[in-house]
Amino acid sequence: MSQADNEISVTRDGAVAIIEINRPPNNHVTVELMRHLADALQLVDAERALRCSVLVSAGKAFCAGADFSSSTPLGGGSEDGTALLYQEAVRLFATKKPIVAGVQGAAVGAGLGLALVADFRVAAPEARFVANFVKLGFHPGFGITHTLPRVVGMQKATLMCLTGRRIKAEEALEWGLVDEVVPLAELREAAMRLAKEIAENAPLAVEVTRATLRAELADMVKSQTGREHAEQAVLRKTRDFEEGVRAVRERRPGNFIGA
Repeated sequence: MSQADNEISVTRDGAVAIIEINRPPNNHVTVELMRHLADALQLVDAERALRCSVLVSAGKAFCAGADFSSSTPLGGGSEDGTALLYQEAVRLFATKKPIVAGVQGAAVGAGLGLALVADFRVAAPEARFVANFVKLGFHPGFGITHTLPRVVGMQKATLMCLTGRRIKAEEALEWGLVDEVVPLAELREAAMRLAKEIAENAPLAVEVTRATLRAELADMVKSQTGREHAEQAVLRKTRDFEEGVRAVRERRPGNFIGA
């Protein structure tokens, strides 16, 4: 299997598909990028000889979330493509075969949400995990309010979401957000090693076991993104959101007024 477009490349190593995001250096989320990624994962699902995927990205950041330096952060001609983005997020969570993410740098906002699509996360020491929405005067999205507590527990998820704190790789390992930390130069090899360990097993048994463990996950993400989007639509109209976006662009703390 080999597929490529401007933003996503898919290659194969035995029974493992390597899916790489190619929007360096920050690999910002767009609706189109997530659509291409969901399409690629569905192609993996359809090919019987493929049993697992490794998700990686080019550049310094794994995925730095939406590009708030742009007037259309999620791409396209619409100011708010959030609903379309979340449709693609649900498709990502609905895929059938295991995914191992190799996280080399920042996974921020929707980029954290993307990392949480994977079943496992192998990280370099340089990796950072950030739910920074409140620093933008915004509500978390991409299903994070469901998927993050599912992985690290409600208390730690609440800490991340209400502080916007940057969680380093070693702390993420202690929390269970990351499954392994390896030197940056060994990151892809380690992710492949885990993927091949999964792929050695009976594929039908792996798929149905995963489906049981992730029971109704895509449906829950669909429900939760509906709630998230509704709250984001309200906050998008506030002065605090305008200030939060300016503050992020200017790399300074926001001066929020609660309005």
